[in-house]
Amino acid sequence: MTAIIQIENLSKQYGSGTRALSDVSLSIEEGEIIALLGPNGAGKTTLISIICGLVVPTGGTVRVGGHDIRTDWRAARKLIGLVPQEIALEPFEKVINCVRFTRGLYGEGHDDAYIEKVLRSLALWDKRDAATRELSGGMKRRVLIAKALAHRPKVLFLDEPTAGVDVALRREMWEVVDQLRRDGVTIILTTHYLEEAEEMADRVGVINKGQLLLVKPTSELMGEFGKKTLTVELTAPLSAIPDDLLGRGLRLSPDGRALTYEYDTRAERTGIAHLLGDLAGQGIKVRDVSTRQSSLEEVFMTLVSEPRQEVTA
Repeated sequence: MTAIIQIENLSKQYGSGTRALSDVSLSIEEGEIIALLGPNGAGKTTLISIICGLVVPTGGTVRVGGHDIRTDWRAARKLIGLVPQEIALEPFEKVINCVRFTRGLYGEGHDDAYIEKVLRSLALWDKRDAATRELSGGMKRRVLIAKALAHRPKVLFLDEPTAGVDVALRREMWEVVDQLRRDGVTIILTTHYLEEAEEMADRVGVINKGQLLLVKPTSELMGEFGKKTLTVELTAPLSAIPDDLLGRGLRLSPDGRALTYEYDTRAERTGIAHLLGDLAGQGIKVRDVSTRQSSLEEVFMTLVSEPRQEVTA
């Protein structure tokens, strides 16, 4: 695959002395979806703003489709669509005119057939003549996506795209994003909904305190940092964990009817067989056994709460 965005040693320090980004390097392949995760103030929005030409970097370079964002900014920006976190629309303008206007800003001529295609894909066609102030928050966010797609960008930035959107609309928007990927659009997503990244992203990048801690394929990240939890349901409740089983990392549920055991999926031996044998040896009867994979949220909290060396891929 070809890298459509190349970021090298990018830094940003504001006049106040605040360092928002520190020596960030990242290559984003054409047609992939990458999710950027990080707590508030981590530097995600600053990174997007620099690539989109809204903020001037202190150091480093960024190329979009081979165009430097500073020396060849017009060509670079024409490849980019941005869906900002804040909803800012002309309240009395019709939906379809908002999209047409944005297309014109990029010097593109009239193409109502394409505008119709975009609005239909976002379930906005029936609302094309409605004033934006009449729309729900979820529909307004869809209009922002339509505006960002108006000039057929190769790269689409989604800054918290489903904030304030209900579960049903969020799922529909995931489907829209998936279709955009199938159409060859490269998507960079920032989100606080970690299940969104786990569901959609090919790769996940973790940013904290202006540093890119790592970028890895989502499945690899889960496999490397994820753990599984074994839950053992008992036929009869225990009042306490037997002394012979203490120190094994077992936790007893409040009602005494289940034991949980966390283990590393990468370990040569998980200790599960030994544990079940010891339970039988103690006369503890098992009703059922189940496992649960750590969520990306748990992995993320581990990454940002523990000191780590910067790793990029």
